[in-house]
Amino acid sequence: MAKQPAKKPIIDKLALVGIGLIGSSIARVARREGLAGHIAVQTRSADTLARAKALGFGDSYSTDAAEAVRDADLVIVSVPVGVSGDVAAAIGPALKPGAIVSDVGSTKTSVVAQMAPHLPANVHFVPAHPIAGTEHSGPDAGFADLFQNRWCILTPPTGTDETAVNLVRRFWEGCGADTDVMTPEHHDMVLAITSHVPHLIAYNIVGTAAHLEEVTESEVMKFSAGGFRDFTRIAASDPTMWRDVFLHNREAVLEMLARFSEDLTALQKAIRWGDGDALFELFSKTRAIRRGIIEYGQETEAPDFGRTPSAGKPAKPGA
Repeated sequence: MAKQPAKKPIIDKLALVGIGLIGSSIARVARREGLAGHIAVQTRSADTLARAKALGFGDSYSTDAAEAVRDADLVIVSVPVGVSGDVAAAIGPALKPGAIVSDVGSTKTSVVAQMAPHLPANVHFVPAHPIAGTEHSGPDAGFADLFQNRWCILTPPTGTDETAVNLVRRFWEGCGADTDVMTPEHHDMVLAITSHVPHLIAYNIVGTAAHLEEVTESEVMKFSAGGFRDFTRIAASDPTMWRDVFLHNREAVLEMLARFSEDLTALQKAIRWGDGDALFELFSKTRAIRRGIIEYGQETEAPDFGRTPSAGKPAKPGA
């Protein structure tokens, strides 16, 4: 990846711990927009690190997280949420005073609980969640426009230095994202219904189809309509990441699943008793929500959701 002409950086040294889809996308956009004077890249896998180096993501590379974050002004941890605490323990002693530590995890209450105890009192902790992604993973999956016009939610613990929060906000806005701030608990409840439960439903429906496949041979895949096809896209997401999301946001997910189950039962009754008015009312409400998402700029009304097949290029919708 060719280095672009430098702009005045927001950060002198940016350390990226983890260089999968999100980490590599941050590296690409930070380089393109000149957001950091120096980008340090870390991942545990020597092969993945070599690939990141070949793609030109950073200025320095290491398999040692403590080494990568030394002298960093902003550290962004991009790992499955289940290992957030281990990473914080590894980097904590190496952080310089005044450094800002952030992350990109899809759950926030658990991440705060895991990471905060391992971070020194003289650093700032500003957890974040860019609501963007695809079903692809790894350093080759990233692209610089992944965060464009997407939301990044910041969930700083009470008492966090406002200057640090504003710098993280400026960084994500420099990546093209819109930003908002909320508590970790509120974030987890919102994301449970907008992201986590939909993923769980997708995994379940595709799993059901896998059982049907044994009976119907190739018909499930051969005759896949648009709805099932889009479920399979979601269900192809990184299994490690999503396993950890459900385990670390279990309370909010279970609450939303209970509400979903109640609504599903009502829908079953409407179908069983031929209540067309109830079905029409529900479908009208859901159609209005779809229009609202488009009006907020989080999707396009183009046919097929704007997703046109192209070899080797990952889709851009947020996950």
